[in-house]
Amino acid sequence: MKSGVQNTILETYTKLTDTISLFSENEINRVPFEGSWTGGQTVQHIILACSGFPSVFAGKTEKTTREPDENVRKLDEIFLDFNTKMESPENIKPAKIDYDKEALISSIKKIQTDLFEAAETYDLTLTCLEFQMPGFENFTIYEWIHFAIIHTQRHTHQLQVIYETINKP
Repeated sequence: MKSGVQNTILETYTKLTDTISLFSENEINRVPFEGSWTGGQTVQHIILACSGFPSVFAGKTEKTTREPDENVRKLDEIFLDFNTKMESPENIKPAKIDYDKEALISSIKKIQTDLFEAAETYDLTLTCLEFQMPGFENFTIYEWIHFAIIHTQRHTHQLQVIYETINKP
């Protein structure tokens, strides 16, 4: 389980970093169409949503009394449906400012390292008790890592669309 999760973390965050790297410093802060986030805002949203998981994992946990990956399918259905537009919770909405591409990449690499090390260090089957995703029961460490992965995959797809839109001839 651990090595598979770690491979997926590396693949997901490498693809994200490669996608961010496509943008010029100017393009990362360009609005592709009305009502859209810039590439920089999209990456900042990922950073806000996926930072700090090690402290959640190090917090209060308990032995899980269900399948530790029970919520994975539902997360996939929600986040990999690219036709559904979602509204971000206020606490992870990115500011409407110009973002520095290299600073964004640096933050993404820290998240990748944190998640990779967490997958190595923690018992992924434990249930985290200090933080809960709205609409779900408490997640296991495995489910939180899966959320970070699937959420990042969703927004990597969004970044690819933003990049293609601002580079249309």
